[in-house]
This record gives sequence, C-alpha cells and structure tokens, in this order.
Amino acid sequence: MPEPIIKIVVIGPESTGKSTLCEQLANHFNTIWVKEYAREYLITNGTAYNLSDLDNIAAGQLASEDLAVKKLDDLSKPDKQHSLLFIDTDLYVVKVWSEFVFNTCSTKILNEISNRKYDLYLLCEPDIPWVKDDLREYPDLNIRSVLYHHYKDLLVNQKVGWENISGDYHQRLSKAIAAVNDYLSSFRISASSAM
Repeated sequence: MPEPIIKIVVIGPESTGKSTLCEQLANHFNTIWVKEYAREYLITNGTAYNLSDLDNIAAGQLASEDLAVKKLDDLSKPDKQHSLLFIDTDLYVVKVWSEFVFNTCSTKILNEISNRKYDLYLLCEPDIPWVKDDLREYPDLNIRSVLYHHYKDLLVNQKVGWENISGDYHQRLSKAIAAVNDYLSSFRISASSAM
C-alpha cells in the first residue's frame, strides 16, 4: 500500500516568497513541489485575463497537482511512512484573486475548493519588499495587506491547520521547516494511535 501523500500549500499575496519557499522546502525535505500554474498560463496567454481565464488557471493548477501526486506515487518506497508534496498556491488563491478583481468567483472553482483536501497551509505575510516582475499587479503594501487578510480569514474559517510565515527569507524558511516538522510529529502520533 503506498504511503499517504501529505499536501502542504504555501499561499499569500503576490511577491511574498511563496515559490522560493516551496522550492527550499522541497529541497530540504528531499521531495518535489508544484509550481503556480497561473504564471505559466499568463506568460503563454498574456496578462489581460478574464473570469473564464481563471477557470482555466484553476484547472491547470489542479492538473499540475494531480501530476505531482502521480509522480510521488510512482516514487513511493515501502519503508517510508509518508511522502510530502509542497504546492505553490491552491484554489483559495484563485478564489481571492477572482473576488478581488471581478467581485465574484465561479461555481467551478468553489466546488473544487470543497472537493480538494490538504494537510497544512503556510500563509506568507507581505513583510518582505515587493519584487517587480511583468506578471505582478499590486506593489502597494496596503493592497497586499488587504489580500493577506482575505487569505487569513479563509484559513481561520476552515479546519486544516495553518501557520503564519513572516520575517526575512531565512526566518521564513526556518519557521516553515518548524511548522512542517510539528505537523509530521502530530501525524506520526495520530497514525500510530490509529493502529
């Protein structure tokens, strides 16, 4: 029987180090990570997106995640208790973005949010400098803070555990590693008590 895959999602406003953190965590825990599909989509299709583009982005994000899960299943080792998968954003990000830009979110996205299960969220604060790139839209700290609080409200009002990640890049990585290790400790305890 393959070991369970523990899905850890890194979310937060743009330019809060999510991709960097995912890559660092995957390297630290010797596993793989799922890149944010929206970046690939916007590079290919341009930055003038609409509501239907967000449905396409959501579908691409889920497909990327499913592909990574299959890859981990193929790599599973019988002596391991679990596999970790780090995910750079999930559909909460698409939901917040859709509601912020268009004041609505499609039923497709909302249904997928309720269908998907994750194990831990790492919420990145906008307390590092905004880094300009062609895909980022909101350099203003006030807007980034508003978006951060939208994510925080979502996490507070759902059942999956989450940890706030703040500080410089080194501090963020240390906090994230500690949060993952804490989760793994509780996972091992609950798994052994279930036997």
